[in-house]
Amino acid sequence: MKGSTLRKILIRLKPYTPWLVLTMAAAILSVAGQIMGPYFIGKAIDGLVYTLNAAGKRVMDFTYLYRYFLYIGLCIAATVAGQFILSLSNNRIAYHVLAEVRRDAFRKIEVLPLSYIDNRAYGDVSSVILADAEQFSDGLLLGFTQLFTGAATILGVLVIMFIMRWEVALVVLLVTPLSLLAARFIASRTYKMFRAQAEARGEQTAFADEMIAGLKVVKAYTHEDENEHIYDGLNEGLRKKSLSALFFSSTTNPVTRFVNSVVYALVALVGAFLAIATAGTAAPFTAGNLTTFLSYSNQYTKPFNEISEVIAEFQNALACAARLFAFIEEPEESSDQGLPALEAVKGDVELRDVSFSYQKDRPLIQDMNISVKAGMRVAIVGPTGCGKTTLINLLMRFYDVDEGAIFVDGQDIRTVTRQSLRENFGMVLQDTWLKRATVRENLCMGTDCTEQEMINATLAAHAHAFILRLPKGYDTVLGEEGNLSEGQKQLLCIARVMLCRPPMLILDEATSNIDTRTELLVQDAFQKLMEGRTSFVVAHRLSTIKNADMILVMKDGAIIERGTHAELLAAGGFYRTLYFAQFANGEARPE
Repeated sequence: MKGSTLRKILIRLKPYTPWLVLTMAAAILSVAGQIMGPYFIGKAIDGLVYTLNAAGKRVMDFTYLYRYFLYIGLCIAATVAGQFILSLSNNRIAYHVLAEVRRDAFRKIEVLPLSYIDNRAYGDVSSVILADAEQFSDGLLLGFTQLFTGAATILGVLVIMFIMRWEVALVVLLVTPLSLLAARFIASRTYKMFRAQAEARGEQTAFADEMIAGLKVVKAYTHEDENEHIYDGLNEGLRKKSLSALFFSSTTNPVTRFVNSVVYALVALVGAFLAIATAGTAAPFTAGNLTTFLSYSNQYTKPFNEISEVIAEFQNALACAARLFAFIEEPEESSDQGLPALEAVKGDVELRDVSFSYQKDRPLIQDMNISVKAGMRVAIVGPTGCGKTTLINLLMRFYDVDEGAIFVDGQDIRTVTRQSLRENFGMVLQDTWLKRATVRENLCMGTDCTEQEMINATLAAHAHAFILRLPKGYDTVLGEEGNLSEGQKQLLCIARVMLCRPPMLILDEATSNIDTRTELLVQDAFQKLMEGRTSFVVAHRLSTIKNADMILVMKDGAIIERGTHAELLAAGGFYRTLYFAQFANGEARPE
């Protein structure tokens, strides 16, 4: 799993090869300055000796010292410049990759089949795109910095130490890998813990999102204590998984620091003995050399410490990246690229031997046949769960049929683009959706319209009056400056469809949130809107569909009755039972 995720990350990084090269060059420059600094400091220390001049006075060679002080200053400047460039290039890589991954994830939402979204909590999807992507970026940024500088430091210090004194360098080389082995041992066991942590965080986010969205219902049913109990359980689960992951990963640093302290002590011990043994020889191991080696032992072990410190972050980033890439690689809905557009639609709709089920072992719609001529008004009624909304989903190709076919003007809707199909349907749902934007932007999101056309539509939908009462009228930002009732939101959605004026309409409980008086006005507007247009109306209030050209009565996924309002009442079947059940004491009478 980790290897696969790493390969995907490397593929993402390929377009940034020039920046990676710059990162490596900056790392080398920074490390070169850090490595050469201790070498020149050692030389300067060896120059801190007095000599006798010709006059017999003790003097110190300050020219020699000034030269090495200059070298030390240049090393510091190179280190600062390298780290600055490294930070800039790393930030550019990390944040550009983050932007691309988030963009791909957001695009994926738009091409995923609705079955994926329907079967998952919205908060969990949001957590993947936002929280997991952020963790991935942070780990990527930190990992690159430590990777390049650490690798260059280890290699550079090792080479110089072997050139200076291979005996001492061998001590460092043999002992230091123990810290790397310890870090690797711990890291291999923490990846699963961080993945479990990311999943627990997604569950918690999903629950919080769900509760915030339904806060009114929660309060209405006084379910606060139960929700708090559930959230405490999720929070406790996340706490335990986070503590486990962080505890095991945090043991890496103390272990590596212990090994590094042992290395430092051994270098001091071996160096001291070597200095005594080589004193007075042609190639003595001086105090400056010992100081340099002690600095190098710290520099050599420091990358191991730094890498061990970011292992926890990197493991977390890999776990988040795995969830993120898994989401991006989810199967998309079948492509309609290359298919023709549905054009010049009259509105003839036919369902021929259609079967569909959300779960293969639980059939819903079977062998459904419907023929609707252009301009007809078709009402769909039936008890909850009978398949009314499912039928709408199939017409819009939110789901594809399992068997049979749906035709519009004689064309199988699977042989035309989804966009062209949906552009020919106007849809008003029971659940309203308005984006955080101005009233004007919400109304005109489906078409380019003039100011007068927009006003005419809102007048027809009886929304113009309350829009003018908003703080900035049509320029009021919904959700910030203007809070609307559910009924007012529904009226805006109706006006939005009226602006598009498509050849076919779908009204799924479109007036459910509107008071009876306003409903009568809107029904009149709908009657005008539906003239000459094929219309599918899902309704629970049967009094609103008396004028439908055809009423389809559904039960358990099948059409059990069809006909006009008068015909169905006269037949005395299931529709008549539904109709009279909506009136107290059977007072309603067929017209």
